[in-house]
This record gives sequence, structure tokens and C-alpha cells, in this order.
Amino acid sequence: MDKNVLVTYASKYGATREIAEKIGEDLQLAGLAVDVLPVTDVREVIHYQAVILGSAVYIGKWQKEAELFLKNNEKQLTDRAVWLFSSGPSGEGNPLELVEGALVPANLKPITDRIQPRDITIFHGNIDLNKINGLEKFAVKNVVKKPFGDYRDWNMIATWAGEIASALR
Repeated sequence: MDKNVLVTYASKYGATREIAEKIGEDLQLAGLAVDVLPVTDVREVIHYQAVILGSAVYIGKWQKEAELFLKNNEKQLTDRAVWLFSSGPSGEGNPLELVEGALVPANLKPITDRIQPRDITIFHGNIDLNKINGLEKFAVKNVVKKPFGDYRDWNMIATWAGEIASALR
């Protein structure tokens, strides 16, 4: 069965892009027609039956371009099957607890409540010391007090993608 699925993302240093690409690959392996694009490259969501939107989270906020995508496409997203994911928290443990129980940043909650996504999840992120700037290093170490490193759980990501593929079949 041919479904048009958009996997779109806002990634600061590439870790969220890699998660979106993995989700897209898994959906394609399940037989779905998938486009994986940064939110800044998406012209229209009207051609897609389903949209999966992901954003990197920094200091409790989604990337500006992901917020804009959500706001600008709210009406069309309301008429589609939508899944949302955030990536960002590093360290051991439940990623939802690491972001203090907020599935989406508070400023986006009214929009996501109207869109009614099928699911919202949070994946661990990757804070690469070689990619972030001095101010970000200071904030990670001293403000949010998170460890550096790649904490993404690829099995968890694949399981989530599998659930989406099942729902779309």
C-alpha cells in the first residue's frame, strides 16, 4: 500500500537529522513511500498523508525553524496523521524524566493540543564536544549539568518507527 510520508526535522549539529534518516529508512523498509527533509526544505505538507516532525531540544526549546514549521502548517497538520519527536537529553535514564516530564516545550503545547498527534516521544541525544561552541559547552556543563556523548538508543528509535509503519499500513 502506497502512503506518502514526510519525515522532517530541525537539527542543530546533525544528531536529530540522523534520527530522522533512521526513521525514514525503517519506514521505507516497511514498504512506505517516504521523503526525509529538513523543515526548511519542505514546501507543502498537503501532498503527504502522514508527517513525522522532529526537533533538537536545547535549553527546553525546539529549534526555531521547527517551531515555525509547526505554527505555519498547523491547519494542514490537523488533517493528517502526525507524530512528533524531540531529541536532546543526554545521560542515562528515561529521556522524558531528563526533560522533567515535558513531551513538548510549553510554548508549543497549545498547538500540539490542537493538532492531536498520534504520538509524541523524546529520544536521547548526542552532545558532541567537537561540534558545540564554548558558550554551549559552558551551559551543558554548568547550567543543565548533562554529560557529553552519544546517548541515542537506536533500538528505541527503530521500535517507534515500526509502530508508525504498523499504524500507516
